[in-house]
Amino acid sequence: MQALRLTRAPVWRAFVGKEYDWSTRLTDLSPLTFDTLAQRLRDLHLRTQETPLFNPVFQLAHDISRDLEAGEISLRDLGDLVEELGTHTLTARADRLRGLVEPAKSGEKLAQLSSDVGSFKDFAERWSHPQLHVVFTAHPTFLLSPGQAQAVAQAAADGGPVSGADSQKEPITLDYEHGRAMSALVHAQDARDRVVSSLLSSAGKEWPDRWHELQPVPFRFASWVGYDMDGRTDIKWYTSIRFRLSEKAERLARYADQLENIDSSHPLLAKLRAAHDLTAASVEDFSADLTDPADLSAAANRLTHDNSDKLLSLTPIITQLEDEARAADTHKAIAFKTLAAAMRADGLGMSHIHFRVNAKQLHNAIRTRFENGDDLDLGSQGALAALRDLLAKAEPLSANFASLAIESSTAVRQFLAMAQILKHIDADAPIRMLVAECEQPATVLAALYFAKLFGIEDKVDVSPLFETESALEHGGRFLDALLAEEAYRDYARKRGRVAIQTGFSDAGRFVGQIPASLAIERMQGRLAEAMAANGLTDVAALIFNTHGEGMGRGAHPASFKDRLEWPMSPWARRRFARAGIRLEPEASFQGGDGYLFFATPDLALATLAEIAERAPATADLDAPADPFYRRTDLSLDFYRAIKDHQQEHLESRTYSRAITAFGLGLLNSTGSRVSRRQSDINADREMSLRQIRAIPHNAILQQLGYPVNIIAGVGSAAESNYEDIAELLRDSPRGRQIMRLVRASNALASIKTVAAYGELFNSAYWASRPYRGTEDHLSRGCEALAEYLIQDDRNGVFRRLASRLRVDALKLHRLFELVPDEEPHPEREHARRVIGVLQALRLALMQHMFLKVVSVPAFSRANDISRTDVMEMVFTLRVDEALAQLRRAYPTSFPKKSDFAMDESGDYPRGTGEGYDAIRKNYIDPIEDAHNLSLRISTAIANLFGAHG
Repeated sequence: MQALRLTRAPVWRAFVGKEYDWSTRLTDLSPLTFDTLAQRLRDLHLRTQETPLFNPVFQLAHDISRDLEAGEISLRDLGDLVEELGTHTLTARADRLRGLVEPAKSGEKLAQLSSDVGSFKDFAERWSHPQLHVVFTAHPTFLLSPGQAQAVAQAAADGGPVSGADSQKEPITLDYEHGRAMSALVHAQDARDRVVSSLLSSAGKEWPDRWHELQPVPFRFASWVGYDMDGRTDIKWYTSIRFRLSEKAERLARYADQLENIDSSHPLLAKLRAAHDLTAASVEDFSADLTDPADLSAAANRLTHDNSDKLLSLTPIITQLEDEARAADTHKAIAFKTLAAAMRADGLGMSHIHFRVNAKQLHNAIRTRFENGDDLDLGSQGALAALRDLLAKAEPLSANFASLAIESSTAVRQFLAMAQILKHIDADAPIRMLVAECEQPATVLAALYFAKLFGIEDKVDVSPLFETESALEHGGRFLDALLAEEAYRDYARKRGRVAIQTGFSDAGRFVGQIPASLAIERMQGRLAEAMAANGLTDVAALIFNTHGEGMGRGAHPASFKDRLEWPMSPWARRRFARAGIRLEPEASFQGGDGYLFFATPDLALATLAEIAERAPATADLDAPADPFYRRTDLSLDFYRAIKDHQQEHLESRTYSRAITAFGLGLLNSTGSRVSRRQSDINADREMSLRQIRAIPHNAILQQLGYPVNIIAGVGSAAESNYEDIAELLRDSPRGRQIMRLVRASNALASIKTVAAYGELFNSAYWASRPYRGTEDHLSRGCEALAEYLIQDDRNGVFRRLASRLRVDALKLHRLFELVPDEEPHPEREHARRVIGVLQALRLALMQHMFLKVVSVPAFSRANDISRTDVMEMVFTLRVDEALAQLRRAYPTSFPKKSDFAMDESGDYPRGTGEGYDAIRKNYIDPIEDAHNLSLRISTAIANLFGAHG
């Protein structure tokens, strides 16, 4: 047998029939552009056919790193490239946004809505209730700067590329988030006015004798920005009062401006303007620090004082506008009725508001109402009976702002704040009370007790939130028990609705996105059953689904139709329709991502027109049965298998260690509710996934290159029955929708990238890098890294995770072959290549940081922080902390003798002294620059996935 000849041949024959010189340096491919790097990456990918373990992403990163450390390219060169790619990804984001809502077709869609009239009764019924409640939330997803967001929105609306986007970010405070929410609401309100005006105009032509009877409310808007207390302690009660007052002042000004445009001499103008001025004065009062009793008393007394300019209800004004419309010409009548419709929808605020507390906060509060309440098991029948009695005997108590100031319970304080808002700011608009982690009926009864105690049960919608695995698993039984409570049924009829909230946050994180969606869907169906069984078909079902804005937290990326159906499926909608229950779906438009849909007037109109066209509050009862719900022998097994696979990851030390390997250092700061990092250096090695909130968790998966909680498990779930599962997914609309989500996610995913991050911690890589003498100038740094990382577990962790993902992916691709791609997206391959280049650039920058930090001269331990600690900070991307320690260790300025005016002479020390400018220039500043570039790459990658979160 002829012996194998091992040679170091500089040429490898690619499978495309050409020869490629692997000794080629990136600088030989000048200029350094995306095209040259992308071509290099394509060529490197070919090598995996010869060497399956070869990692093209890491090899490209090594190529970049080699030239960077040799000085043949600079951080500035890489910065220019990152800037170019960042702009490209912003344009991709704008293109995707434009494709979802199609601004150019808004007029056509509005005309279709107005022309599809049917009978007057049907038309009036359809548009007198919201097709969707739109909630402007502010979880930490403000990834883009205001300039970038505006540039993306303008490009999406106009159809052009993004240009001149200012990347300068503002500090993301609660006030910043509130301001962005209000800006989005302005455009949403104006767009809704256009929808209402179009509906009224069409009705006037079709039914000239009856159209004045119409009271259209096609959309309601809400916000919890400034009112969400779940998981945060930084919002004072008077902050929420200030926000509500500022929203009232802004809305009054907008109502007045709208009325002035209709009739500049209208007698109601003076009333609206005076009410605005009075409210604006209270905004100033509540903008101060009101911890001093005297300051609070003065502000509260001015707000609660009887004043002829005080406006607490718009009902008389709405009635007057409606009456005047009947006597006006058609154009003016439509304008009056459009204004009246806005007032009916929003009340005395920019939107309705959602307070949110945690179930534990309610439990702590209600236990104080019972003797020996600390030991009370609220899940017991005894506790439930005691709560029924407590609720039945509750007598309303009056409260004032002093009550708020002295109340220590977070939950009770929220009810007191709601009572003061309803009493002194807006008496008409109902308030939602969202209860997180609500898993037993006693929690809802406790909330009803406090609402009754403060006399607001007729204006507050208590809405339990189901998003944990336990809540979704047992949610059906919870609803059966809750709706069986007579006190709750009486309350629901008083409010005219049963309100619940389902969410993808913890559900998507701990169950997986696909199992979460299917579990939520089943629970929605159980709600329809429970309402019918308990005689509540005469009230509405208001179902709030807090899905996210892009791939990774519940919103479907394929189309707006899928986006609306993913959290509230046609199957679930039909369950309510068949029971005769009016459905009011509600969805979250979240932070910087969600606000993009309302960032310009054109986009807002396009978004609302698209929603109205899809009519998510209605159901097609004649639609063919979906086999996904008939073949439960297959679909339930498929669901359970995916869920089990996801949970294996979540319970795995490998998965947890990989996801937390860099802490939160791969992510930009994107919200005022900041996830805390561990203060203990070693704690990062044992960071629990529960210490990372859902949005950062999903964002980390995107940054590491593989959305595990979407893709993983789908292939393995089909393994035992490929043919039948594939047939079900092909024939089922819901099944095809699932596969569209999986394909969209998989098209941007890269297991090689996941493995590449582990190679950063591969001791053998660093020991071998200068082995052939090609990088002698790095030998000490590489030696130090190799020695330090010998005991590090992260290389093995990432390799094991990549292996698990690869095995599952092989099975997924077998399923893909049996379920054809019904909607190919060739542009995704380009996006995938851009992501690959961006990942390689970041890996090279991280290598640069690693080499710089191990090369910093040794310094003595200070404040319990050693040089090794600083190295570990950089390895876990706690770079800001590392830089602070290095700057303390190596100051560039310090006191000099000449700074002092001393009478006594002194020779020591001689000379002026020198700082550590060289160390700053050669080590510390490059680490900072590389880290800043890495975070800009994070933004670009998030843009291509569709969202941060």
